[in-house]
Amino acid sequence: MAAEDPSVSGVSGRYATALFELARDEKSVDAVKADLDKFNALLDESADLKRLVRSPVFGAETQLKALNAVLDKAGIGGVAANVLRVLTKNRRLFAVADVIRAFNALVAKYKGEATADVVVAEPLSDKNLDALKASLKTVTGKDVALNVKVDPAIIGGLVVKLGSRMIDSSLRTKLNSIKHAMKEAG
Repeated sequence: MAAEDPSVSGVSGRYATALFELARDEKSVDAVKADLDKFNALLDESADLKRLVRSPVFGAETQLKALNAVLDKAGIGGVAANVLRVLTKNRRLFAVADVIRAFNALVAKYKGEATADVVVAEPLSDKNLDALKASLKTVTGKDVALNVKVDPAIIGGLVVKLGSRMIDSSLRTKLNSIKHAMKEAG
Protein backbone atom coordinates (compact mmCIF):
# COMPACT_ATOMS: atom_id res chain seq x y z
CA MET A 1 0.00 0.00 0.00
CA ALA A 2 2.77 2.47 0.90
CA ALA A 3 4.60 1.99 -2.38
CA GLU A 4 1.55 3.03 -4.44
CA ASP A 5 1.00 6.30 -2.59
CA PRO A 6 3.73 8.91 -3.12
CA SER A 7 2.68 10.76 0.05
CA VAL A 8 3.53 7.64 2.08
CA SER A 9 7.19 6.98 1.39
CA GLY A 10 10.58 7.20 3.05
CA VAL A 11 11.16 7.03 6.78
CA SER A 12 7.86 8.68 7.65
CA GLY A 13 6.00 6.33 5.32
CA ARG A 14 7.51 3.25 6.94
CA TYR A 15 6.57 4.42 10.44
CA ALA A 16 3.09 5.48 9.28
CA THR A 17 2.50 2.16 7.52
CA ALA A 18 3.60 0.15 10.56
CA LEU A 19 1.45 2.32 12.83
CA PHE A 20 -1.55 2.03 10.53
CA GLU A 21 -1.27 -1.77 10.31
CA LEU A 22 -0.97 -2.03 14.09
CA ALA A 23 -3.95 0.30 14.68
CA ARG A 24 -6.01 -1.58 12.07
CA ASP A 25 -5.19 -4.94 13.67
CA GLU A 26 -6.15 -3.60 17.10
CA LYS A 27 -9.28 -1.96 15.63
CA SER A 28 -8.17 1.40 17.03
CA VAL A 29 -7.62 3.40 13.82
CA ASP A 30 -10.03 6.18 14.86
CA ALA A 31 -8.60 6.46 18.38
CA VAL A 32 -5.02 6.60 17.10
CA LYS A 33 -5.98 9.20 14.48
CA ALA A 34 -7.69 11.34 17.13
CA ASP A 35 -4.62 11.16 19.41
CA LEU A 36 -2.22 11.99 16.57
CA ASP A 37 -4.42 14.88 15.44
CA LYS A 38 -4.42 16.17 19.03
CA PHE A 39 -0.60 15.95 19.15
CA ASN A 40 -0.35 17.68 15.76
CA ALA A 41 -2.58 20.51 17.04
CA LEU A 42 -0.31 20.87 20.10
CA LEU A 43 2.67 21.01 17.76
CA ASP A 44 1.05 23.81 15.72
CA GLU A 45 0.22 25.79 18.87
CA SER A 46 3.47 25.49 20.82
CA ALA A 47 6.78 26.95 19.68
CA ASP A 48 8.51 25.17 22.59
CA LEU A 49 7.13 21.77 21.52
CA LYS A 50 8.16 22.47 17.91
CA ARG A 51 11.67 23.31 19.09
CA LEU A 52 11.81 20.13 21.20
CA VAL A 53 10.70 18.02 18.22
CA ARG A 54 12.95 19.59 15.60
CA SER A 55 16.13 20.53 17.43
CA PRO A 56 19.01 18.06 17.29
CA VAL A 57 20.44 19.73 20.43
CA PHE A 58 18.14 17.75 22.72
CA GLY A 59 19.20 14.19 23.45
CA ALA A 60 16.77 11.28 23.16
CA GLU A 61 16.40 11.04 26.97
CA THR A 62 15.58 14.73 27.35
CA GLN A 63 13.11 14.56 24.45
CA LEU A 64 11.49 11.46 25.93
CA LYS A 65 11.03 13.02 29.38
CA ALA A 66 9.49 16.15 27.88
CA LEU A 67 7.36 14.13 25.44
CA ASN A 68 6.03 11.94 28.25
CA ALA A 69 4.99 15.06 30.18
CA VAL A 70 3.21 16.45 27.10
CA LEU A 71 1.48 13.13 26.38
CA ASP A 72 0.31 12.78 30.01
CA LYS A 73 -1.01 16.34 30.13
CA ALA A 74 -2.81 15.96 26.76
CA GLY A 75 -4.26 12.57 27.67
CA ILE A 76 -2.62 10.86 24.70
CA GLY A 77 -1.93 7.18 25.31
CA GLY A 78 -2.01 3.76 23.79
CA VAL A 79 -0.65 3.06 20.32
CA ALA A 80 -0.25 6.74 19.39
CA ALA A 81 1.83 7.51 22.49
CA ASN A 82 3.92 4.40 21.93
CA VAL A 83 4.78 5.34 18.34
CA LEU A 84 5.73 8.86 19.45
CA ARG A 85 8.03 7.31 22.06
CA VAL A 86 9.55 4.97 19.46
CA LEU A 87 10.17 7.92 17.13
CA THR A 88 11.90 9.69 20.01
CA LYS A 89 14.05 6.72 21.03
CA ASN A 90 15.08 6.18 17.39
CA ARG A 91 15.96 9.89 17.03
CA ARG A 92 13.22 10.36 14.41
CA LEU A 93 10.89 12.68 16.34
CA PHE A 94 11.75 15.45 13.84
CA ALA A 95 9.71 13.49 11.26
CA VAL A 96 6.55 13.31 13.40
CA ALA A 97 4.52 15.77 11.29
CA ASP A 98 5.30 13.75 8.14
CA VAL A 99 4.44 10.50 9.93
CA ILE A 100 1.08 11.94 11.01
CA ARG A 101 0.36 13.25 7.50
CA ALA A 102 1.21 9.85 5.97
CA PHE A 103 -0.85 8.01 8.60
CA ASN A 104 -3.85 10.25 7.87
CA ALA A 105 -3.45 9.55 4.14
CA LEU A 106 -3.50 5.80 4.84
CA VAL A 107 -6.58 6.17 7.05
CA ALA A 108 -8.38 8.19 4.37
CA LYS A 109 -7.54 5.59 1.72
CA TYR A 110 -8.68 2.78 4.04
CA LYS A 111 -12.00 4.53 4.69
CA GLY A 112 -12.51 5.42 1.03
CA GLU A 113 -12.16 9.12 1.77
CA ALA A 114 -10.36 11.81 -0.12
CA THR A 115 -8.34 14.43 1.73
CA ALA A 116 -8.31 18.09 0.76
CA ASP A 117 -5.84 20.69 2.00
CA VAL A 118 -7.68 23.97 2.47
CA VAL A 119 -6.11 27.36 3.18
CA VAL A 120 -8.40 30.12 4.43
CA ALA A 121 -7.81 33.70 5.59
CA GLU A 122 -9.80 33.17 8.80
CA PRO A 123 -11.36 30.15 10.53
CA LEU A 124 -14.47 28.73 8.87
CA SER A 125 -17.72 28.16 10.76
CA ASP A 126 -19.05 24.61 11.06
CA LYS A 127 -21.78 25.53 8.57
CA ASN A 128 -19.19 26.65 5.99
CA LEU A 129 -17.02 23.58 6.62
CA ASP A 130 -20.03 21.32 6.05
CA ALA A 131 -20.92 23.20 2.85
CA LEU A 132 -17.34 22.85 1.58
CA LYS A 133 -17.31 19.11 2.40
CA ALA A 134 -20.63 18.66 0.60
CA SER A 135 -19.37 20.53 -2.48
CA LEU A 136 -16.18 18.48 -2.60
CA LYS A 137 -18.17 15.26 -2.14
CA THR A 138 -20.24 16.06 -5.24
CA VAL A 139 -17.01 16.58 -7.21
CA THR A 140 -15.20 13.45 -5.98
CA GLY A 141 -18.05 11.12 -5.12
CA LYS A 142 -16.26 10.38 -1.82
CA ASP A 143 -16.40 11.74 1.67
CA VAL A 144 -13.70 14.39 1.97
CA ALA A 145 -11.61 14.97 5.08
CA LEU A 146 -10.35 18.54 5.35
CA ASN A 147 -6.94 19.71 6.55
CA VAL A 148 -7.67 23.37 7.18
CA LYS A 149 -4.87 25.90 7.67
CA VAL A 150 -5.47 29.57 8.43
CA ASP A 151 -3.21 32.00 6.55
CA PRO A 152 -4.25 35.66 6.76
CA ALA A 153 -1.81 36.45 3.91
CA ILE A 154 -4.33 35.17 1.33
CA ILE A 155 -6.54 38.12 2.40
CA GLY A 156 -9.84 36.36 1.57
CA GLY A 157 -11.34 33.44 -0.31
CA LEU A 158 -9.72 30.03 -0.12
CA VAL A 159 -7.26 27.67 -1.73
CA VAL A 160 -8.28 24.02 -2.04
CA LYS A 161 -5.85 21.26 -3.03
CA LEU A 162 -7.47 17.89 -3.66
CA GLY A 163 -5.11 15.29 -5.06
CA SER A 164 -3.43 16.82 -8.11
CA ARG A 165 -6.15 19.49 -8.51
CA MET A 166 -5.83 22.94 -6.99
CA ILE A 167 -8.48 25.65 -6.91
CA ASP A 168 -7.14 29.05 -5.89
CA SER A 169 -9.88 31.59 -5.32
CA SER A 170 -7.88 33.64 -2.86
CA LEU A 171 -8.12 37.39 -3.01
CA ARG A 172 -4.31 37.62 -3.05
CA THR A 173 -4.14 35.61 -6.30
CA LYS A 174 -6.93 37.66 -7.88
CA LEU A 175 -5.18 40.91 -6.95
CA ASN A 176 -1.88 39.62 -8.32
CA SER A 177 -3.49 38.68 -11.65
CA ILE A 178 -5.08 42.15 -11.92
CA LYS A 179 -1.70 43.74 -11.12
CA HIS A 180 -0.06 41.55 -13.78
CA ALA A 181 -2.74 42.42 -16.36
CA MET A 182 -2.30 46.15 -15.61
CA LYS A 183 1.49 45.87 -16.12
CA GLU A 184 0.98 44.20 -19.52
CA ALA A 185 -1.62 46.78 -20.59
CA GLY A 186 0.58 49.73 -19.56
